[in-house]
Formats: sequence, C-alpha cells, structure tokens
Amino acid sequence: MRLALGIVIAALTLTAAHAADIPTDPNIWLEQDSPRAMAWVAAHNQSVAPLQADPRYQGFYDEALALASAKDRIPVPSFTHGEIYNFWQDADHLRGLWRKTTLADYEKPNPTWTTVLDIDALGKAEGKSWVLKGIDCLPPEERLCLISLSDGGEDAVEVREFDLAAGAFVAGGFHLPRGKHRVAWEDANHLLVASEWTPGEATPSGYPYIVKRLTRGQPLSAAVEIYRGEKSDGGYGVSPAVIVDGAGNRFGYIERPLDTFHHQTFVVVPRGVEKLAVPEKSEIQDMVAGRVIVLLNEAWQAGGRSFPSGSLVALDLKAAVADPANLHPTLIWAPGPRESLSEAGATRDKLILATLDNVRGRAFVYTPTADGAWTHSRIDLPDNLTLGIAAADRRSDLAFVGGSGFLQPSALWLTRAGEGPPREVKSLPAKFDASREVVDQFEATSSDGTRIPYFIVHRRGLPQDGSTPTLLYAYGGFQVSLTPSYSPAIGKLWLERGGAYVIANIRGGGEFG
Repeated sequence: MRLALGIVIAALTLTAAHAADIPTDPNIWLEQDSPRAMAWVAAHNQSVAPLQADPRYQGFYDEALALASAKDRIPVPSFTHGEIYNFWQDADHLRGLWRKTTLADYEKPNPTWTTVLDIDALGKAEGKSWVLKGIDCLPPEERLCLISLSDGGEDAVEVREFDLAAGAFVAGGFHLPRGKHRVAWEDANHLLVASEWTPGEATPSGYPYIVKRLTRGQPLSAAVEIYRGEKSDGGYGVSPAVIVDGAGNRFGYIERPLDTFHHQTFVVVPRGVEKLAVPEKSEIQDMVAGRVIVLLNEAWQAGGRSFPSGSLVALDLKAAVADPANLHPTLIWAPGPRESLSEAGATRDKLILATLDNVRGRAFVYTPTADGAWTHSRIDLPDNLTLGIAAADRRSDLAFVGGSGFLQPSALWLTRAGEGPPREVKSLPAKFDASREVVDQFEATSSDGTRIPYFIVHRRGLPQDGSTPTLLYAYGGFQVSLTPSYSPAIGKLWLERGGAYVIANIRGGGEFG
C-alpha cells in the first residue's frame, strides 16, 4: 500500500550526569504566555492556509465538526447509593451535571434524570470557575461523598462533604481548603489525607509526602500524622486509599511513588503503618470476599511460589494485615504469550476482568471458592472489540461492560456477573457506512524476530497493488495500548472515500503487558 501519512514519535531521555552539558534552551520563551509567543503561534497557524485552499476543505470541515458536536453519547453509569449516577457535560453544561436515575429508567432510551449537583450553577453562585476533579462516596451506604473542586482546572482542589440524601453540602462537615490533596474515607468519622500541611512540606514537584488522620469535627491542625515519605520523593506524591468489599471488609493502604513506574505500598493497620511486601511494580486493584487483588507488573516470588509479570494474584486480607512482610499470594489469572489485563473490578461477590488476547477484547467473571481458589467463566460478548468495565455494583453482582470496534459504535451491556447472557442496554447509531469495510489483523516480523501485530481497516476486495491511500498510526510508550475503537471522523472522511486505516501495535505499549 502507498503510505500517505506516517507518524513517528521519538522520546529522548537525558541523564542527570549530562544535564550540566545542556545549553540554555533558546526557545524557552515559547513556554511563556507573552505577545511574542502568541505572535509565533499565529504565524505558524498560517500553515493551514494551503489546506483551506483545497475545494474539499470546507465540506470536510463541516462534516468533522458535525460529528464532533454530536450529542448522542452513552451516559457513563456508576452504581451509587442504590441508584445509577452519571456526570454529564455538553454545550449547555460546560462544567457538568452530576445526576441520577433508577436502574430501570436508565435502561430506557431516554431516562429521566434528577440533578444532584450542577457544577456550572455552583461556580456562578460562588464566583468560581469550578471544575469537578473527583467524587468519593463512603461505602457501604454511599450517602456521604467527598467532592473535589478545582478552580479553573488546576491541580489543587478544595474538598467538601456532600450528603446525597439531603442533596446538599454538609454544614460543618469535612472541608479541606485549596491544596494538592490526596484523600480517602477511613470510616464515617475519619479521613486519611495527604497534603502540604505546612508551607514547604511538599516534594520538588509540589506534591504531598505526609499522610495524616483527620477526625470529624476537628480542625486540620489537630490531624494526627500516620505516615511520612521523603521530601525528595518522585511522582505525584503519596496517596492514601481505602477499599471496602461487598462483605464489608476494609483495607487501607498508602502508595509512595519512587518514579514513573515504581512505588512502595504500606498497609494501614491498628498498630500503625507497615510496608506491604509486594513488588514495587505492582498495583492494588480491588478486593473481593476479604481477598486483596494485586496486579503484578513484574515477576514475583512469594510464599514459595513464582508468579509471572502481568499476573493477577490475591492476598488474604487477615493474613496481610497480621504480617504484611510475609505474604502468601494465590494466583487468579496469568497471561498467555499474547495476553494482557486491561481492567479488573469487583461486584459484591465476583471479580470481573477485561483482557486483551492478541489485541482483541475479552471479558471474564472470576468467583472465589472456599478453599482459596477461583473459578471462572467468559462473558459472551461480540468479538473484535475493545472491552472495559463501565461500572460494577458492590451491593449486587450487576455490572456494565462497554465495548467498541473499528466498525462497531460504542455499546453497553448489563450482566449479572456471568449468570446468563449479557443484555445490551445502550448503543450509539452508526456515523458512517461500514457495510463495505472489513478489519484484518496481520503481523510484521522485526529484525530481532519479534512479531508486531497491526490492524488494517479497508474496503472489501481491496487491491493490494500500492494504489490505496493509507493512514498509518502507531505509538509505543508508557504502556499505552492502541486497540480497536470507533472513529466517526476517520470512517466518514477517510474509509467511506476508499482509504485504508492502519493501527500498528508497536513495542512500548501495553497490548502484551
């Protein structure tokens, strides 16, 4: 095929040893909001002029704008406080509405929503440019929530307590003034908070490294320190978290970042805070039936067993709290040579996994057994899609699984954790004619023998003689996976006109762990 467009992205990393040899950047002024910088931007924007001179330009632009402005989106659900909640933004609600409905009503084509919190109206009333940065509701009731608000979208947030039953902020409730906070409910009367408690108690990047316990009704000055990292810590600062499973078990922990991919994990126990002996390249995912779920991003030997990188393992909560230095994990799932885990989420009694099998989405339900093992079954969903867990309910075993593909618009299925076939409850209309298109997957062999898969989306019966205009996209870095996804603009403006679209899964992504 004739290559019409190629995208090559390269990243250079310089060690600190060479930093002194780097000359002063003569273009540093471009990082400033100045008339000179804006004039440079305006001049370079003139490069669009040759495109605009093409007689097809305006038609393409109008079509692309219409597709990008479409309002027919699936409202992403969450199971909260016994109902379905959704955060919605559109042209009339730029900062968004937090709203709710019942499960039965959500399944209807046009649900009736009740507004819980209008961020635009709140900002207007308070004279702030509020942006919603996070919502954390206290399980298991999920009536009290911590709302994180950012003025203008900055990293720093103000945290307020909100009562879903009253539909209002709690007078005299928990409140954290503006700061780069990391906060989690420990219980109804205590928060675990990482913050810059006094000026200067932050890393060089400006993020917190000290965690304190804040008691309801007490001022911030009375918070009690429970953990202290190092001022030199990298990353985005320490983060406390608390997981509560469907049976009411609680697991509190703190993550201390060391760099982009490594961090230490500390468990919060009644006697204090102790290091959890999990690998530095691992992630706490969730908890089911008193079993803490951990994703391994490196191989691990523990409890007399070996676990390969990419595996999902379980830690017994009671044992981990009693002796966090000596762990005896059990295997839940291990990847095959062309598999990786995309996502894991817990319902009341089950664990739902979304995986990639040679860059094709799969979904499974895993159930813990009394002897510490796990049984599993596959959720019957269409092939050649990218799948993800949209929401999982800790009060039941209901979950929403979402998916889309190169030729399949986004859809949402409701499943009772593998009991019977899933039911499609939402789907978007097609934005382009895909009746003549097909998707093929091939592999290219690198000079070192590594097989690199790639997808080709093209017209059925495509002549392989180099005459087809082809868009090729590839990116390899930061474990970012390029998977099948629906692009109205690519479909309408390129595929419908006979072009071919190629996605290459080059190394550096997360398609294979």
